[in-house]
Amino acid sequence: MKKCKILINAYPSPPSAANQANRLKEELEARGVSTEILRNNFFAAEICGDGNIADRLGECDFCIYLDKDKYISNMLERCGVRLFNCADAIEACDDKMTTFIRLAGAGIPMPVTLPGLLCYRPEEAIQPQATDYIERRLKYPLIVKMSYGSLGSGVFKADTRQELDEICNKVKCVPHLFQQFIAESCGRDMRVIVIGGKCVAAMIRTAHGDFRSNIELGGSGTPCTPPPEVEEMCLKAAKILNLDYCGIDILFAKDGYRLCEVNSNAFFGGIERVTGINVGGLYADHIVRTVCKK
Repeated sequence: MKKCKILINAYPSPPSAANQANRLKEELEARGVSTEILRNNFFAAEICGDGNIADRLGECDFCIYLDKDKYISNMLERCGVRLFNCADAIEACDDKMTTFIRLAGAGIPMPVTLPGLLCYRPEEAIQPQATDYIERRLKYPLIVKMSYGSLGSGVFKADTRQELDEICNKVKCVPHLFQQFIAESCGRDMRVIVIGGKCVAAMIRTAHGDFRSNIELGGSGTPCTPPPEVEEMCLKAAKILNLDYCGIDILFAKDGYRLCEVNSNAFFGGIERVTGINVGGLYADHIVRTVCKK
């Protein structure tokens, strides 16, 4: 019997995170895989005094890594643990600016994006020449995102220079980016789930009183079939980022579509309810097929 460990974040998580782990455990055990859910609070790997990395995860054939701790994931892989998703993919998707850099040049349309200028001393004033350029290049309204964030947190919309200055002061000491606002997609986007190189489920997400359409922020979903150009974008992005599983957010522009974000640990509870598709089961099938190939 194959053995799996599911690692979740060390700290209390939203109900959707617990649901993700429990659903995957249920689907894997239905396929004959012994599965244990663990909080990532016990130092699953460490660097020893002899300079080697020790794996403290325990016996398992693979690990589903539902955390974003890049250090532990990289250390586990160095010890030979097969992760879903792999450490590099998780790291690339967790940092939104890195995601865009990795995908640049691959023919995937994206909003115009500028990297934030990182400040190392909070008392320093923001640089007016930088905000002048942001205004000229992106126009208002524009989007400011912290590079690390999920469920719609750390995403801001600036409609004026005063709002832009206030947001810049708030985020200047953390990695962030500035992005073109796609007005046609305000409060609406498409979430596409990709598993093992196939688009398996999709929905249109619609916000209610917010420019962000996340289900966790009160948005609603409607099942949809991605058009061929969206499917091509999503499959290309997942392949470049080496993802076994992901949720990709697509914006609607007046001249086509734009890739907004790639989420390596996208919660699938919402899209399962909206579409009736057993996403957890499809992911479990992919994992079992992949592991049994070896």
